Amino acid sequence: MKIYDLIGIGFGPSNIALAITLEEQKQSGYGIESFFIEKQPNFAWHANMLLDNAHMQVSFLKDLATMRNPSSHFTFINYLHQKNRLQDFINLKTFFPSRHEFNDYLTWAASHFDHCCAYGEEVIEVLPEKRGDEVALLRIRSRNREQVVHERLTRNLVISIGGQPRIPESFAPLKGDPRVFHSNNYLKEIKHHPHAKKIAVVGGGQSAAEIFMDLHHRYEKDKAQVDLIMRARAIKPSDDSPFVNEIFNTDFTDYVFNSSDQQRTEILNEFWHTNYAAPDLVLIEQIFNVFYRQKVAGIERHRFLRRHEVKQAVSQNDGIQFVLHDLNTEQDRTATYDAVVLATGYNRDYHKLLLAPIMPYFRDMQVDRQYRLNSVAQFKPSVFLQGACESSHGLSDTLLSVTAVRTHEIAQALINTSNQTTSAQLKRAMPSAFAY
Repeated sequence: MKIYDLIGIGFGPSNIALAITLEEQKQSGYGIESFFIEKQPNFAWHANMLLDNAHMQVSFLKDLATMRNPSSHFTFINYLHQKNRLQDFINLKTFFPSRHEFNDYLTWAASHFDHCCAYGEEVIEVLPEKRGDEVALLRIRSRNREQVVHERLTRNLVISIGGQPRIPESFAPLKGDPRVFHSNNYLKEIKHHPHAKKIAVVGGGQSAAEIFMDLHHRYEKDKAQVDLIMRARAIKPSDDSPFVNEIFNTDFTDYVFNSSDQQRTEILNEFWHTNYAAPDLVLIEQIFNVFYRQKVAGIERHRFLRRHEVKQAVSQNDGIQFVLHDLNTEQDRTATYDAVVLATGYNRDYHKLLLAPIMPYFRDMQVDRQYRLNSVAQFKPSVFLQGACESSHGLSDTLLSVTAVRTHEIAQALINTSNQTTSAQLKRAMPSAFAY
């Protein structure tokens, strides 16, 4: 069986950026053979949240390559040049392209690596391959849509699988009910509810705000009611001012990693609202305007249920019934909805389930500065995590901000490991070389 130097699980922006980095390293004489496995049938980046008029919240300069290598073929600017749109984009006078355009850029970049990516396969197991007392390789088992299982061997592994939808405990009993779905599947699922009259959006972040506005326009003719439900007292805007934005600089990663556990916690708490539960100010103003126009007209079509939490959600024939707890009055009330959208964020710990068979070889689930899990001496493969190291590397870990530079750091770790392995092999071979 062929042995790869590196297998990547997932082929989203992080692993595309890594594939680009490794490809450009080949030009310097470092030939690391990589292969990627992606469960989606083709490349798609948050396909069910590609809403009309949705824009990026991060500068196009923080693309897959620019921060690492501005002269790369894979920069967003070169993409525009290749598509003959560079001058037109300049005339837009913006740092924030539409989400549709950035998805097209990512698709363009991913297409360069079709030869080393298996789409439509879901990794189901990561197994140790032993040579004596050592784990020398990893066996990656994946299954395609025809239920055919594929096995591949690798010397190193990188996991870049993004987040898994977070479902609040009160909605756990409704798993499988088509009237309740996460924002991750919004566009796919909302089309199944063309005649909904009452819709709940649960959450207070960018996705919740974007979905609220989309529903407002989507059901404009039918005058469907949309309730925006959140525990917070107000929708707070994301702080993208220059000094705050410095926390997303690549050198801030060093600062966070080298801080104590207590200092890291304080940093994360202080800047939490730069990335979570904080929509763009323009979007907040649009929502406020919707509610203001309702007051002018004297018609309450939508409701902003601030300081409310969903205590219970029950499936009934006529809809999903909520027991809503008003945190201001400490009173409960019920409301029934035809559809419920959970804009409740993501969990980023699914890698632990994938790595369960080799978990005993890790001292803990901590990573080093190069995003590599700490392992025991007998475990030779390097296992890297992308997008699951926020607690150790800072809030930028799940964002595009450090993606290009992070892949350079991982590539260097791979090169160093490869050089050390080659050196050790040469030393072992020396006695026999001089046997004569």
